[in-house]
Amino acid sequence: MSDAATLAPPSAAQVPDKRLTPALLYLDDVQVTFDGYRALRGLSLTLDKGEMRAIIGPNGAGKTTMMDCITGKTRPDLGRVVFDGTIDLTKLDEPAIADLGIGRKFQKPTVFESHTVADNILLALKGPRAAFQSLFGWRNRVAAERIDALLTKVGLIAHRERPAADLSHGQKQWLEIGMLLAQDPKLLLVDEPVAGMTDAETAATATLLREIARDHAVVVIEHDMHFVRALDCRVTCLHEGAVLAEGSIDAVSADPRVVEVYLGR
Repeated sequence: MSDAATLAPPSAAQVPDKRLTPALLYLDDVQVTFDGYRALRGLSLTLDKGEMRAIIGPNGAGKTTMMDCITGKTRPDLGRVVFDGTIDLTKLDEPAIADLGIGRKFQKPTVFESHTVADNILLALKGPRAAFQSLFGWRNRVAAERIDALLTKVGLIAHRERPAADLSHGQKQWLEIGMLLAQDPKLLLVDEPVAGMTDAETAATATLLREIARDHAVVVIEHDMHFVRALDCRVTCLHEGAVLAEGSIDAVSADPRVVEVYLGR
């Protein structure tokens, strides 16, 4: 048998050419249609490593569908979604994409309410999944310092032993963000994190996401323009399934097209 015959075939998730882009996330002409409705109409977008990006736009602009394509919940009809320069996310399912280091937080927080705040972080920690490792309880050997560091980061260290059910809405949002960070993701996708928050919680969330963006790439979908301004990052406005405008918050807010279809409503 020749050496060539013994070589394993390339992974279906690998883009056939060499590193396609230095960007962490690259969407190229992504198109999605649901029952005749074109949710994405040639969406193209790039996100650099360590970058935070705010995504704005009217309802139906394609924001959630974009997130679904990145996380494997929806498979595009056309186009490419490339992660870390070489990995074609359209060829992978949701668990495989999560294992690559892409974490997603939905608008409504999902935490284990009957468990303590610390135990929520413990349950979320990234670790071995093999049966042997699970049998001998690797989570029981995790240093408390690791959990406490995450709780300190998200502002919940004082609530370490409280049941998660007793937290406020905003605190549950922060706990879920902490649970995502426990997975050590390269990219966090965060959907309307300040919906239903108080002004103080909103300000604290902006500070938290700016801090997280020092070590991770972050994409935030949000309608609260005051919060978007507080994020102090590049802004992309979607409309009818494609990018309408992109740039600083001041540039995007001043774009007549954005004013007409979104901000002026």
